[in-house]
Amino acid sequence: MSLARRRFLAALPAAYAWAQPKTNPIRAVEVWELRGHRDAVRGIDQQYQVNPLYIYDELRPKPYADSAPSTARVPMSALYLRIQAESGLEGLYGPIDREAAIVVHEQLRPFLIGKDALAQEKIWDQLYRSNRHARRGAYLMAISAVDNTLWDLRGRYFKTPVYRLLGGPTRDTVECYASCLGYSLEPAKAQQRAAALKEEGYRYQKWFLAYGPGDGPAGMRKNVELVRILRETVGEETELMFDVYSGWDLSYALEWAKQVERYRPRWIEEATQAEKIDSFAQLRRGTSIPVASGEHIQGRWEVYDYLKENALSVVQCDPEWCGGTSELLKICTLASTFDVPVIPHGHSLHAALHVIASQSPAVCPLAEYLILKMQSYYHFEKNPPRPRNGRFALPDAPGYGIELDDTKVEQGALMRSPA
Repeated sequence: MSLARRRFLAALPAAYAWAQPKTNPIRAVEVWELRGHRDAVRGIDQQYQVNPLYIYDELRPKPYADSAPSTARVPMSALYLRIQAESGLEGLYGPIDREAAIVVHEQLRPFLIGKDALAQEKIWDQLYRSNRHARRGAYLMAISAVDNTLWDLRGRYFKTPVYRLLGGPTRDTVECYASCLGYSLEPAKAQQRAAALKEEGYRYQKWFLAYGPGDGPAGMRKNVELVRILRETVGEETELMFDVYSGWDLSYALEWAKQVERYRPRWIEEATQAEKIDSFAQLRRGTSIPVASGEHIQGRWEVYDYLKENALSVVQCDPEWCGGTSELLKICTLASTFDVPVIPHGHSLHAALHVIASQSPAVCPLAEYLILKMQSYYHFEKNPPRPRNGRFALPDAPGYGIELDDTKVEQGALMRSPA
């Protein structure tokens, strides 16, 4: 090496000096169950949505109505995944689903020990290849939990929010839509809530229809009437979306769409079961209402099957279930080639918000905010994501910025293997 080159290297800050890359072997993969209590209001906001099981008379609930509210102290629990490297570096993510936590603890944990925590793509690929059932279900949900936790670890390593590692930010704030699961569908109460949300700054609202084929013509009339009432309440400048949680079939969806097209719904979501790709394609051809789905579509290969059949107007994959932050990024790239936007399902928020903030607004225009669920979902966190005027400010903490609130954790237990 020449004298000039040695002097040049010596003058560089340590952070920029060329050196052999250091590995960060994983030494611990821990699932923690946190327990505590919170104050809750009972008797209201328990409206159900239509369910595939409701074609059976004995399983279909009676029409819902709010009752007199009462307060109660209710138990809370949540599962968080912590991954630690031998260097002391660690990542934290949650809450995670229990079925995913069991797979992480029982199957993925032994495989992860000793792996380089910063080798994100390699770890994902090896986990995906390690089990014949990895392509969907609880196993892919477990991979998602690991992947999201390792992205948090990377953010802490590089001392920056995850969205910056992903290429963002692409905007100062992330707009969200008000997801109204649980709110009463009684006409007067739905009107009141829709008007209040508009006043709070939400330009988009999603409502969950309660009736399906098992409810007959009367149920169809109620589903159509709700759309009319909401449109008349919020006017033409607020977008309205509707979700039926796979509780309909193609013919029912086409009939509903024919009756409500004049009210311009922004989309109809999960009109039937996720495996019925041709039904989604026929629905999209049969109505001007955009067709959305994705929370139960797992992985880029399944998304591609939908897109090549022109079956979706909006992709709604969930980074908690589809393969994690890493996989949702690939799904965004795939969907962008079909000019179909990705609006992630809002089962959780941390990973989804950071992915959205890293993508073009044309690719990821919105986030979902489940208003009632999120009042308690992050109970054990100090600074849970909260929108103002229908928008999330971008966090500036390293990783996903998750910090637990010890004052709310009454008990914490490490998941153990069965004896």
